[in-house]
Amino acid sequence: MTPLEIVLLFAATLAAGALNSVAGGGSFISFPTLMAVGVPPISANATNTIALWPGSVASVGAYRKELAKQQLGQVLVLVAISLAGGYAGARLLLNTDEQTFVKILPFLLLAATLLFAFGGNFTRWLRMKLGHKGAAIDESLFERPTWGAVLTVAVVQFVIAIYGGYFGGGIGILMLASLSILGMTNIHTMNGLKTLLGTAINGIAVIEFVRAGAISWPHAVVGVLGAIVGGYGGAALAQKLNPKLVRRFVIFVGVSMTIYFFVTTYFLPPA
Repeated sequence: MTPLEIVLLFAATLAAGALNSVAGGGSFISFPTLMAVGVPPISANATNTIALWPGSVASVGAYRKELAKQQLGQVLVLVAISLAGGYAGARLLLNTDEQTFVKILPFLLLAATLLFAFGGNFTRWLRMKLGHKGAAIDESLFERPTWGAVLTVAVVQFVIAIYGGYFGGGIGILMLASLSILGMTNIHTMNGLKTLLGTAINGIAVIEFVRAGAISWPHAVVGVLGAIVGGYGGAALAQKLNPKLVRRFVIFVGVSMTIYFFVTTYFLPPA
């Protein structure tokens, strides 16, 4: 890497780490930047996962009190399902050739952008339809889910985990919607479980990416450092900004990247 590429990647992952700690959507910045500095698409996807994963692990610690309120057996079922799905998704990615992945990529970015932009509204609508009209952050509203509900969500979680291991954009929103089916109304509890499951999905994917030699380690090291600095230092600055403006910025970046990859993949002749 050239010094300019190092600075560019560090800045991108710093911004991604800060965004993930505040609003999510950091991959819209870090993933295209990895490709821009010369990392092939599949390796860029794998490297991006390992670069942002430490921040996800740290976030689990922040939700330890909320996670302690869960029934251990049900949590272990969902974690096991997440690991299995994440593994399957990672293997699917590693068995996808570069040209196929490049053709799929614009659609993955489009799906992630739509989930980020409208996923919150969908989750609220789903909770209303299920009768959880309060949706308040009131600990007394938390209901212990039944095993039947857990098994239903486990099937959904497996599909989400496959997508997460393959690409992962927007899985947080998908998991929040899925957890609504369990009858959860406490957003802190839901975010804690979502963070734990997302960490499991990306963790098993990271292991597979490392084993397959899909990681570009020089870029990964720079990315990890940038994401850590962004997650712990940049978040303090980002939290002073208007949350709506942060979300709009992420959506703008997501839309821009989606249009760019659609145009370069399907409308411009190959170089």
